[in-house]
Amino acid sequence: MTDLTSQKQTALDAIAKADTLDALEAVRLDALGKKGWVSLALKTLGGMSPEERSEAAPAIQAVRAEIADALDAKKGELESAALEAQLAAETIDLTLPAPESAKGSVHPVSQVMDELAEIFADLGFAVATGPEIEDDWHNFTALNMDESHPARAMHDTFYFPDAAPDGGQMLLRTHTSPVQIRSLKDQGAPIRIIAPGRVYRSDSDATHTPMFHQVEGLVIDKDIHLGHLKWTLETFFKAFFEREDITLRLRPSYFPFTEPSVEVDVGYSNEGDRRVVGGNGDDEGHDWMELGGSGMVNRRVLEFAGVDPDEYQGFAFGLGIDRIAMLKYGMNDLRAFFDGDPRWLSHYGFAAVDQPALSAGVGARA
Repeated sequence: MTDLTSQKQTALDAIAKADTLDALEAVRLDALGKKGWVSLALKTLGGMSPEERSEAAPAIQAVRAEIADALDAKKGELESAALEAQLAAETIDLTLPAPESAKGSVHPVSQVMDELAEIFADLGFAVATGPEIEDDWHNFTALNMDESHPARAMHDTFYFPDAAPDGGQMLLRTHTSPVQIRSLKDQGAPIRIIAPGRVYRSDSDATHTPMFHQVEGLVIDKDIHLGHLKWTLETFFKAFFEREDITLRLRPSYFPFTEPSVEVDVGYSNEGDRRVVGGNGDDEGHDWMELGGSGMVNRRVLEFAGVDPDEYQGFAFGLGIDRIAMLKYGMNDLRAFFDGDPRWLSHYGFAAVDQPALSAGVGARA
């Protein structure tokens, strides 16, 4: 035990004198390592009598704890000193001027998605998401599209060779409408959601791309009618385009998942080579432009989603995010959205601080 006390004092003196982490580690290994003298002392306990062990074990453990505490304290001291030295050596001149132009920008599509979420959140809508790789039941069947419906044709849809778990086909979703079904099955009614996201169709020209962005809106509750749909869309467009003279026209149409179905047209005028939304499309100098489809949710869709159509009804609408972004910010070619041209992005992109807010204007730039 006299040797143990002597060795402990030697170790504590070495710890106190250690001026680097490497030197401290060497002391630790010498005392507490697998072949260290404390470890060897602990191994001798097996050869002692019970009386000797009851006396020696606490003494060895106390020495071990004292050395471990001294090592931890010294390590913290050395690390703090190293950090202080690093901070003293590394300085940042906060008076340097900001760069002339911002590095990077927020893509207009991302910005418009944030604007949509801000406006619809104010109207009480939650944001829902779903998988982009879908099965044909959620993408077609549950939305009242039978096997012969044209939307299932290969020239419209990207199919995968692998079968779905239920034996159907897997595909890249052609719209965000499957989120309707998934949300209704998960949450039931009443519900009020928007579902923005990427969708895929086999199309490519100045106004169509194989991948584009869409926002789906869904409201299911009691006593919902087309008047609620028109008010919701008018309120959204007034906030989105930041003007009060928005006029909508609902035109009878057909979609398998809504009945009745209506196309949504908005009044606009031409200013040079740019279309400006606003005004009545029937007035002189104005016209109507189609922006999306909508209607009252078909009873069969509600049944597929597990909602009682005798108790609940509602409306749904779908808008092309890229299309309304083009209208709002004066873009004339959809393909430029996906070119990755830094000149285009620097012109149409948004700074990270340009957060949409209804109080400041959802399209306001800093």
